[in-house]
Amino acid sequence: MKTIKMKKVLIALDYNPTAQKVAEVGFSMAKSMNAEVSLLHVIADPMTYSVAGYSPIMGFNGYMDMGPVLLDSIDSLKDASLQYLNKSRQHLGDNSIQTIVKEGDFADTILETAKELSADIIVVGSHSRKWLENIVMGSVTEKVLHHTSIPLFIVPTKKIN
Repeated sequence: MKTIKMKKVLIALDYNPTAQKVAEVGFSMAKSMNAEVSLLHVIADPMTYSVAGYSPIMGFNGYMDMGPVLLDSIDSLKDASLQYLNKSRQHLGDNSIQTIVKEGDFADTILETAKELSADIIVVGSHSRKWLENIVMGSVTEKVLHHTSIPLFIVPTKKIN
């Protein structure tokens, strides 16, 4: 049997605090395969980020050290997202990691980016309390899973109580 060499790993990060775990697990897997890493954050609905008391870009310890972020336009939101990914790259300790911020439907954008990068595997998180139910009912993960020929590595991020 021929061994498949994975050279490029796309790690899709959302705004959930569990994104740090997804990035760390995906990065660890990529490094064990000596693969290139790209971090992707997709802005699907800019209005979601404007809800009072909502911190749109969370996850990595130290993110708040970046100083105040004004999210009054799509450009400032993209800049904040890029800062978040750069902070993620810094946390992982590898400046060769590519960071990408795109606007669009979560699943479609993940799939398009994976194709553009010729990614060999996509890493996503699943932070549903009812993971299997969420997959069956139509989450972003399910859409990516059903529309890709690229392997998908799902990192469960549910907190164990």
